[in-house]
Amino acid sequence: MQASTHRKKKRLPTFNIVNGFLLSLLIVICFIPIMHLVSLSLSKKIEAVAGNVGIIPRGFNIEAYRYVMEDSRFWRSLKVTLLRVGIGVPANILLVVLTAYALSKPSSRFRTRNFFSGIFIFTMFFGGGMIPSYIVISKLKLINTIWALTLPGAMNIGYMIMMMNFFRGIPTEIEEAAVIDGANQFQILFKLYLPMSLPSLATIILFASVVNWNCWMDGYLYMNTPDKYPLQTYLATLLMETKNTVEMQMTPEQLKRMAQTSEKTIEAAQIFLAALPIMCFYPFLQKYYIKGIVVGSVKG
Repeated sequence: MQASTHRKKKRLPTFNIVNGFLLSLLIVICFIPIMHLVSLSLSKKIEAVAGNVGIIPRGFNIEAYRYVMEDSRFWRSLKVTLLRVGIGVPANILLVVLTAYALSKPSSRFRTRNFFSGIFIFTMFFGGGMIPSYIVISKLKLINTIWALTLPGAMNIGYMIMMMNFFRGIPTEIEEAAVIDGANQFQILFKLYLPMSLPSLATIILFASVVNWNCWMDGYLYMNTPDKYPLQTYLATLLMETKNTVEMQMTPEQLKRMAQTSEKTIEAAQIFLAALPIMCFYPFLQKYYIKGIVVGSVKG
């Protein structure tokens, strides 16, 4: 018996070492693209064009970042994206929470619950597609407005199911006690359920923020002028535009900067700056992320 226990104690450090090594290796692999992006943005033009840049800058140069700082189109599209996140995420949370709270009630209290649940689940597998979505947005006269970017994705069924499963796991005795004390449904939701669902809320906020920040195709569909493009759509246009088209839109100062750098370093700087806010935002919600996934999972 003691020998068996002794063997288990010996195996445990070995497992921890191997596990720690594999996780460290995975972290390094995930960071290599980011390190290459930063190194490319900080390298000299000749090194970037020749493809000599790895994960260490070759010939330190910050002209690409100076170019980005002077690019009014970059900052204008960044404002559009910030406005989109500021509207889209709260709208997403509000609709998800209200819907999940209603559908978490048993059929004896909400008789049409199964009917509405079926409709929501149906939309997960069968969507109208790009052309019908554009027609609807056009008929509502939302083309070229911020609402065309926020309203189509305001209700996410996956987030709703996650929140609904969490609400179902809350003991009914809590709600019954609140009703006896005279609380109505809105008070129960906002004063009892939401404070207890912070991990799930943080997970949904993180997902919704990343989705709203990274979407680029809807900018092409619903925005008629480049001035209304969100950040990711603007970056996508830069990658697809030819060099002559880009240079025609530059100011004299930007052309001087361009002579000291290259398209590769400028694109790398813009992509890194576009991803930086999300990378800074994630650590603040990381402690809630795994817990939110677990408590929001489907219970058997």
